Amino acid sequence: MCEMCRRNSFPKFQPSRRSVLGMAAASTMGLLLADTAGAKEAKAPPKPQNVLTPAASLERLMKGNKRYVEGVTLRHDFKHERDALAGGQNPYAAILSCADSRIAPEYAFDSGRGDLFVCRVAGNFASDETVASLEYAVAELKTPVILVLGHDACGAVSATIKSLKDGTTLPGHLPSLVTALAPAVKAVSQQAGDTLSNAIRQNVLDNVARLSSATPILSSAVEQGKLKVAGGIYRLKNGRVEMVG
Repeated sequence: MCEMCRRNSFPKFQPSRRSVLGMAAASTMGLLLADTAGAKEAKAPPKPQNVLTPAASLERLMKGNKRYVEGVTLRHDFKHERDALAGGQNPYAAILSCADSRIAPEYAFDSGRGDLFVCRVAGNFASDETVASLEYAVAELKTPVILVLGHDACGAVSATIKSLKDGTTLPGHLPSLVTALAPAVKAVSQQAGDTLSNAIRQNVLDNVARLSSATPILSSAVEQGKLKVAGGIYRLKNGRVEMVG
């Protein structure tokens, strides 16, 4: 049989109206199933009230601090929110705080579990590990604010000032703190006023600048208006956080 005969011996497929409608229905059902799957993936956040803009997040922090200062903190239901938080977290703010035992961000901002993503180190400076941790908070948890929180009478800054002034080397791994805090101390060395207070403030500003410009994650979030990096100083005597910048 020649090629032409072979082709002509088989009837051409002519889809019926019923089969066309069936295929259309199957396609529509596939799209609906895909939409349903997408909806299931977009789970509600563990704490819906934590989904805030950068401005609203900062305002919430300051309102919490005001309650803390006035001694009228909220009653937090830690027991019943455990189930929701076991499935994830969506903190409304991240705090880079000093490790000083007198500074407790969760208390200072009258917050509950799952509200704050906190990184703490003596001198509240942004090491590579801290930057990476905060990148995780912003990129994965969608945290809209980072607050660099210094405090008055900071022992780490005071030790750095003394080490640089006396030309001495601190024992153990303490020199790493001096290395990190030295730029702020040197920047204010010629300023009038109290060197310790000036250095504490400058250190906060330096780390706000570093985090704001940390590429590619944090700087991009700042440029897109999804993240605000701010600075504050905690006052030990009254617990008030004063914004700097």
